[in-house]
Amino acid sequence: MSGHSHWAGIKYQKAVVDARRGKVFSKLARRITNAARIGGADPETNLELRYAVGDARSANMPKDNIERAVKKGTGELGGTDFAEAIYEGYGPGAVAIMVRTLTDSRNRTVGELRKIFDRRGGNLGAAGCVAWMFERKGLLLVEAVGVDEDALLAAALEAGADDLRPGAGVYEVRSPVSAFRAVREALERAGYKLRLAEVSYIPTQTVPLEEDTARSVLKLLSELEDHDDVQQVFSNFEVADEVMAALAAEV
Repeated sequence: MSGHSHWAGIKYQKAVVDARRGKVFSKLARRITNAARIGGADPETNLELRYAVGDARSANMPKDNIERAVKKGTGELGGTDFAEAIYEGYGPGAVAIMVRTLTDSRNRTVGELRKIFDRRGGNLGAAGCVAWMFERKGLLLVEAVGVDEDALLAAALEAGADDLRPGAGVYEVRSPVSAFRAVREALERAGYKLRLAEVSYIPTQTVPLEEDTARSVLKLLSELEDHDDVQQVFSNFEVADEVMAALAAEV
């Protein structure tokens, strides 16, 4: 399993912990507000809003918070306009990193991200410097306990997925972006437990790392994830399962 998918699993665990502290609520609210501003307040016709609200409920975000975020997006309540921006750079070991943000000040965000990269032994690059190493795909991590791999593969392929890979405690299901909604809903209807479901940047080539460099990369990714403006972080590092298991607790 690639470091990309390991990191997705770690992000899930971090989100569970952060949700208990309410730390993720502001990011989820920002995402909901932006989705409602762009596509309207109806989750049935606004797919991004539907998924954002679903993720907020999974994090036990209070209903009032969700409704308030939607109203800010539709203009019923005063709110800040956020714009999506994607930043690219390199981490230790020449690992490629992409950072998706929602920000009300690109100048502030880029300055703060540059400091994080510099502090953690990386560097923020120009637009397009690493994007060519990734492809946009749907990514779902399915809990593996009690799951028949052949049955999962059949259900995923029938819904439009194009790849399934076994990992540490999960199966990784990939799909074209156009099929992501159908695959996610088909697996949920079939009763599979999804640890993660997102439209992701999947690396087309990976960089193998030893333990010390992997530790430095994970610290960089974790600090980027913790930034208020950051929604998602993607990377192309690869590390052995046993090394990642040892490092996961440190992040």
